[in-house]
Amino acid sequence: MTARVLIVDDIPTNVKLLEARLLAEYFEVVTASSGAQAIEICRSQDIDIVLLDVMMPEMDGFTCCQILKRDAVTAHIPIVMITALDQPSDRVRGLEAGADDFLTKPVDDVQLLARVKSLARLKGLGDELRARSRTSHELALEDTARTEFGIAVDAGRILVIDTERARAERIEAYLRSSHKVTILVDPSEAVFQMSGGDYELAIVSMALEGFDPLRICSQIRTVDQTRSLPIILVAEDKDRPQVVKALDLGVNDFIMRPVERHELSARVKTQIRRQRYTVELRESLNSTMAMAVIDELTGLYNRRYFERHLAMVLNKAQEQDRDMAVMLLDIDYFKPVNDTYGHDAGDVVLKEFATRLQRNIRGVDLACRFGGEEFVVVMPDTDMRAAQGVAERVRSAIADEEFKVGAAKPLNITVSAGLALNDQESDTPESVIKRADIALYRAKRAGRNRVVHDAA
Repeated sequence: MTARVLIVDDIPTNVKLLEARLLAEYFEVVTASSGAQAIEICRSQDIDIVLLDVMMPEMDGFTCCQILKRDAVTAHIPIVMITALDQPSDRVRGLEAGADDFLTKPVDDVQLLARVKSLARLKGLGDELRARSRTSHELALEDTARTEFGIAVDAGRILVIDTERARAERIEAYLRSSHKVTILVDPSEAVFQMSGGDYELAIVSMALEGFDPLRICSQIRTVDQTRSLPIILVAEDKDRPQVVKALDLGVNDFIMRPVERHELSARVKTQIRRQRYTVELRESLNSTMAMAVIDELTGLYNRRYFERHLAMVLNKAQEQDRDMAVMLLDIDYFKPVNDTYGHDAGDVVLKEFATRLQRNIRGVDLACRFGGEEFVVVMPDTDMRAAQGVAERVRSAIADEEFKVGAAKPLNITVSAGLALNDQESDTPESVIKRADIALYRAKRAGRNRVVHDAA
């Protein structure tokens, strides 16, 4: 996944150094030499991440960050402050202004790239949710102008995971005046505890005795109920290589020991605010979406919604020269299911198919019922290799487990899929769907229960 990164620094040498590091990893780079210029760029261009120097004339980084985070147009852009300051009070000030993290000069290349990739991934998911909300708004269903900073951040439900209770209790003491904190000293129970606890944040110690903290984080990410739960690691200086790996795996933030209570409080507030904002967006989509854009049987979006949303995603992909994929799926031999077992059984298959489809695509992907037994998925920022991976996962999820249809014998159901990219300059939503449809037809002709892409 690529991203457009804005570097803000009044010293050209610093800008060129960061620019060279990012360009080498195929990021797109935009530069600004002042806070005022950065604000104008963020308001007028699609920026994915801001690398913001703290010490600048006229407007320092703290003020610039605060302005960006209070503006509904720019509030969703992650900001990493780059500074020579290393006092906890400076980090707290930046976090309270809305910064997502800090990098200390001289900037370590590995940490820089891990942080940029991690925040780009999080922003991609947030952008997709906002895009879906805008689609609904265009259909006269809702308004989502609220920013993260309208969200209350007190009374957070936090789970602290540490095999040493005394360490965990110190963390709990720092947070208990504002939040409800639970301590877990047996990390093997983490997934079970979190699945039933309605937590908003996990704080995981890197010093777990007898357990791999990254594996615990990975397990949290694999469960539906906790897949998007924020995770903060508590680490020591020796843990930095693992912290970098953790960020790349999807951990949201980290804090170094000895833990400074005000910095911890600020980082916790940032993660809870973002989590509640994301939950609010999801609930808004679920509760206010009119039946005009929801398929009543499967609960997926319908064709009308999909076509509007696809046009928006394709337009953005073309403007930013990014990949986008469409997957068109058709349940194999579905008519005999209706003819043999009745339409009620057919409805059961369609609903279970939709559930498995939704479970096996990514958070940024949008699944819709295209009509009858056809389904379609739009996948932003996705090249053909990634699209094939998603499609094969879906195909296997359908074929590998029988479908139960009441008292009847369980049915073996398979699906064929056609993939297409926005790889032609003149592409329209119709042309991309057409190529996916042709690929689907070829999958059917080749024997069904397979994935074919339009260039195959």
